[in-house]
This record gives sequence, structure tokens and C-alpha cells, in this order.
Amino acid sequence: MQIDREIHIISNGIDDPLEYAKTAAEIHPFITALHIREKSKSASEIYLCLKALKDCNVPLSKVYVNDRADIALAAGAKGVQLTYQSLDVALVKSSFPGLRIGKSVHSIEEALEAERQGADYLIYGHIFPTASKQGLNARGLQSLNEITKAVSIPVVAIGGITPERTKDVLAAGASGIAVMSGIWAAASPIEAAEQFYTKVRKEGE
Repeated sequence: MQIDREIHIISNGIDDPLEYAKTAAEIHPFITALHIREKSKSASEIYLCLKALKDCNVPLSKVYVNDRADIALAAGAKGVQLTYQSLDVALVKSSFPGLRIGKSVHSIEEALEAERQGADYLIYGHIFPTASKQGLNARGLQSLNEITKAVSIPVVAIGGITPERTKDVLAAGASGIAVMSGIWAAASPIEAAEQFYTKVRKEGE
């Protein structure tokens, strides 16, 4: 993908690693990052998901593992996505210098601290109301804009983002978007990925 903007797709429960990998193989030309976010799976199960992706010719240079830098390194993935429960960015950075490290943040204070510790990029949200965050107020575009102005590293926006909302999200300063149900819950994940790609590419021209 020859655009400056990023499109991150996050898994939301992989039941069949091979079927997931086959779909990912069709989606990956339209995205820049594929996140394996499987909190209930063991290390060996996550590794098998990565192996399935490799076997289906999904470039591991696009693959990120949630929280587990050790698995990312062992499998040859691009990077790791850290959360508030993860080890500090600085520790992961020093222990796994070859990985691209993202950090999920929810405030300017968290964003500044993650940048200070050496995070390569941030995921910030949720921007719009989303079923996965019921009962929690969306942070909105103004808050996103404040975050992007406060740090110098890329900020990827997440939460309730649709192709129609992509323009406003990028206009607020985001370097890209992250999507979960917008892809995996779509009638056609491949068509959905292509729609996001088209919108992001248009804004990146």
C-alpha cells in the first residue's frame, strides 16, 4: 500500500486459525497492520495463528501481537501492541529492540508518557460510540485532535470508525485508523477492507 496513512485491523476472536488466515490473505493488500488480539488464547495458540498467517502468505511485516512481545519476536512479526496491563514501553523497547511498539492510550497524559518511553505509535480511542465499549462515553474528534497535537509520533484512532467517518478522523490529525467489528462483522470482510482502503487512500492523496 503506497500511502502514508495506516489501516490497522484487529482480530476479535479467532475460532479457526486457518480460515482466519485465508481471509486475512485476501484482506492484507488493503491494510498496513494486522493485529492478533486474542486475550483468551495461550502462547502456543497465538503462535499457531501466526504460523497459519505465514503459511497463507500474509506478510509478517504487517502483523502485530497484542501484549506478547516474546511471541511476536519468535514468530517474526513486525511488532507488539501494548495495553495498560502490559510491561512498560521502555522495558519492552530495550528488551525487544527489533519490534515496532505501539501503545494503547486513553488520555494526553498516557500519550505523553508512552512517547517519552519510546513508543513508535499510539492507538487512541474510542472515538465514536461502539458496541464493544457500551456504557463508556466516546472521546470524540476534538479529544483526538488534542492528542495528535500533543505528541510527535503517529496516532491511530479506534472506536466506531466507519468508511464514512474516516475523513473526519484523519482531518482531526490521526495518522490512521484501527477497525475491528467494521471488518470482521461485515457481510464481506474483503469488501469492507477495500472500502476503508479507498477512503484512506483518497484522504492521503
